[in-house]
Amino acid sequence: MSERSESSTEKIMSSIIDTIADNLPRQKSGQFDPGSVSEKVKNKLFARQDTVHRVLGGGKPADVLLWRNKKISTSVLALATAIWVFFEWLGYHFLTIISLALVLGMVAQFVWSNFSSMLSGSPSKVPRVELPEELFVNIAVATGAQVNKFLCFLQDVSCERNTKHFLVAIAGLWAAAIIGSWCNFLTVIYIGFVCAHTLPVFYEKYKDQVDDFLYGLLGLLRDQYQKIDRGVLSKIPKGNLKDKKNE
Repeated sequence: MSERSESSTEKIMSSIIDTIADNLPRQKSGQFDPGSVSEKVKNKLFARQDTVHRVLGGGKPADVLLWRNKKISTSVLALATAIWVFFEWLGYHFLTIISLALVLGMVAQFVWSNFSSMLSGSPSKVPRVELPEELFVNIAVATGAQVNKFLCFLQDVSCERNTKHFLVAIAGLWAAAIIGSWCNFLTVIYIGFVCAHTLPVFYEKYKDQVDDFLYGLLGLLRDQYQKIDRGVLSKIPKGNLKDKKNE
């Protein structure tokens, strides 16, 4: 029984590789699986119902991601790059950076408070730097909400008994584990930050080409999944929980 399943799996994987090799040259010309125009429009990313700006939530964050204000977007990306360079390339640690920043701040306030009175003749008030408590509360609440949503999503996928969604989630987590073995968590965050500042504006400029490519790729993956489903997944025995409860 195991030899038959292994041979069927090998046949399916070889057919997948052959199909991908046959379809890759066609993707360069922008023509994919034949279908009606209405079906292609339905499968467009975001279904063209909303603009990329609205999908990103609108407001200033969307303006930054779509480079509406190039100065702000450049400054944000440069700051993230500088932080990543300090921690990864130069080998600084978080405590080192915080200590150096506090030292520079104290030196600046010391010079300001002592030499300003000598130059103007009257002591000047040094501005106080205070971070609002609501900032930390909002960050904690937003982070907790996103973590809970992610955990609920994983639990829903595990309990809905949908093999397709379950395998996709497992593959995504497995890919994240592999990426995590290649680089540390800070590098992964930086890569995601750079992608968030480049992919939306890239899609906004080349949305038609991206939609056509994704439509063909998803169609190809759907066909290959159906082959795997018919050859392997459909042969896996599935228990009926309702019958067991009735018994």
